[in-house]
Amino acid sequence: MAPAMVLGTTHSPMGIRILDYFCNRRGLIFITGFNPLFSTRIQYPVLKMGINASEDGQSTSLYLEKESKEGQLIGFEENGRIVSEKEGEGKDKKLKAESDFNGLELLEDDLSWEVQSAKDYMDRSKEFDRQDSGPPRWFTPIECGRPMKDSPVFLFLPGIGGTGLGLMRHHQALGRIFDVRCMHIPIYDRTPFEGLVKFVEDTVRLEHALSPDRPIYLLGDSFGGCLALAVASRNPAIDLVLILSNPATSFGKSQLQPLLPLIEAVPAGPHSAIPHFLSTIRGDLVKMAMVDVAEGLSLPDMVAQLSDGLVALLLRLSVALSKIISKGTLVWKLKLLKSASSYANSRLHAVKAEVLVLASGKDQILPSMEEAERLRNTLPNCNVRFFKDSGHVILLEDGINLLTIIKGAQVYRRSRIRDFVSDFLPPTLSEFKRIYDQQNGWFRQAVNAVMLSTMKDGTIVRGLAGIPDEGPVLFVGYHMLLGLELYSLIGAILREKKILVRGLGHPLLFTKFSESYFIDPPFDTIRNFGAVPVSPSNLFKLLSRKAHVLMYPGGVREALHRKGEEYKLFWPERLEFVRMAAKFGATIVPFGVVGEDDIIEQLVVDYNDLMSFPPARDWIKLQDTKIIRLRTDLTGEVANQDVHLPGLLPKIPGRFYYLFGTPIETREKKDEFRDKEEAHKLYLYLKSEVENIMSYLRKKREEDPYRSLLPRALYQATWGFTKEVPTFEL
Repeated sequence: MAPAMVLGTTHSPMGIRILDYFCNRRGLIFITGFNPLFSTRIQYPVLKMGINASEDGQSTSLYLEKESKEGQLIGFEENGRIVSEKEGEGKDKKLKAESDFNGLELLEDDLSWEVQSAKDYMDRSKEFDRQDSGPPRWFTPIECGRPMKDSPVFLFLPGIGGTGLGLMRHHQALGRIFDVRCMHIPIYDRTPFEGLVKFVEDTVRLEHALSPDRPIYLLGDSFGGCLALAVASRNPAIDLVLILSNPATSFGKSQLQPLLPLIEAVPAGPHSAIPHFLSTIRGDLVKMAMVDVAEGLSLPDMVAQLSDGLVALLLRLSVALSKIISKGTLVWKLKLLKSASSYANSRLHAVKAEVLVLASGKDQILPSMEEAERLRNTLPNCNVRFFKDSGHVILLEDGINLLTIIKGAQVYRRSRIRDFVSDFLPPTLSEFKRIYDQQNGWFRQAVNAVMLSTMKDGTIVRGLAGIPDEGPVLFVGYHMLLGLELYSLIGAILREKKILVRGLGHPLLFTKFSESYFIDPPFDTIRNFGAVPVSPSNLFKLLSRKAHVLMYPGGVREALHRKGEEYKLFWPERLEFVRMAAKFGATIVPFGVVGEDDIIEQLVVDYNDLMSFPPARDWIKLQDTKIIRLRTDLTGEVANQDVHLPGLLPKIPGRFYYLFGTPIETREKKDEFRDKEEAHKLYLYLKSEVENIMSYLRKKREEDPYRSLLPRALYQATWGFTKEVPTFEL
């Protein structure tokens, strides 16, 4: 079918916004009467586009010429994405609904996405640096693709440059789950800050009227952060989620502030020194250039490629800034920054929205780290993520995955109430690779986990063949000190079985309290890989979706055990998960894990030691009043759920050993396990099985010639690090 088109024949900002909005909703092309580059759904070089305008600019004609080598243009999808014949055959991958996700085989291969770099940003910005005086407008990059059904609207509010391309490295990832729209402020536009606020506000209110139960996301980059806060302060009743990247609310403390009177004093015209100055403080150029460095290169080749990239980036940046930074433009933008900062700061008290601040430690323009702390202490619902090695333009730097940050910080949801089950987005392949092969690769190599499982006939085998492929499955086992067995367990099942295990975790892991004492919150990874707060309702939801669920009956008491309590279970006398599992016919798999003294570190100060020291005791009691307490109806040692940080000393890592016991089917005994006593008998049997498994592993590890780190290191040095290290005979 031929694509429908709408031609804008007026410069009226309101008329343009109305046309643009309805085109967005219906997948149409909207071409304004003054610049075809800002069409809502078309971007070079997919089509050759031309526009003929009358001298007064009030009328236009348009021509399109097919240029795609992949296939002829056949139409548009629901949100206006261009579809070729090749894609029309069904080869274009779509994001599946959450209920269909069940492991690695269904994760979208984002490793094949085209990586956009700062050089690409400069090259594409040239098309936006024309003699265009406005008004501001929205556009949707075509690489965002088609989002999931009922995806929230995601509005990107740019920095003072105004191109709207600052999110380009994240278009493909965010386009899977959001309806992305980027704001463009032409370089010669002179709309005052209040006018820009009104422009964004109109869109926010219109979207809210159409979908009042769906959140609206505003990502404000630097200057855009002030814009987002201003809109939020004026619309406290609208469900907004703000993501602020180095917000310019601290402009009063910026080194740009003293520039304003200096620039006003110099003669008019381009200033060659200014672009060079701005290029040095714009961001971490090395990290931006690293985006173009290929993986797997030797050190000399990597250095050479990085050097070439830096030179190219500096040249592009200098040329771009020299073209667009005239005295009038620069003075206007600095004054705009000043008014934006003042406006936003004067209304912070009215901001009720959920806020996530991204703060860089090497921001040479703004004191972003200090500002993030100020906002966290000022705003009622604000979390912070620090990036100590990043510069001001963090969204263009290598190693920054905005989608991962959003998921880990728990700010993604599709309705007013966050549902940890239905709002969950599985990790992508690159996230899995980064977490398990890069960030925690050293840990995986150090513990070199031995994975064993039990077949239905009771035979113990190497690997995870004994784990059922089809859910629902409930894993029930022992919690090591600090839960360090989780990384190897979840990673191994995901790698070998293509199954993502959903863990039931303490509610502390999902609260703002858990992030207050960490520069880099350690729980983002756990949340990114499917953990949910432990509760009967969440267990019900997961089992009903036929998920593989991980449960620790010993909870916090087991994960924070005392000296001499290694491999001791702290299970309640009764627990009702058996009846819940039987209701859905789930398979229950008991498992155990042992390590070198239960951990790679020596426990030197435990709970008893801390409670004998009055200041530490008072601190523990104070913190426990701030968190959700579990098992308040129980008595005895298992009811001791006090959260504390034990004292540890490093030691030589030992090997971890996992054994998954014989799967226990409940499908055929649903009626039998409805009886509380019969379910309790199975509960006691599971506890004894876990104890027997750990006894077996502690005995068999004595026969492992590669139990210690040195023999394993020598073996891998001889045979290669990719070769599996042998273990004891079964």
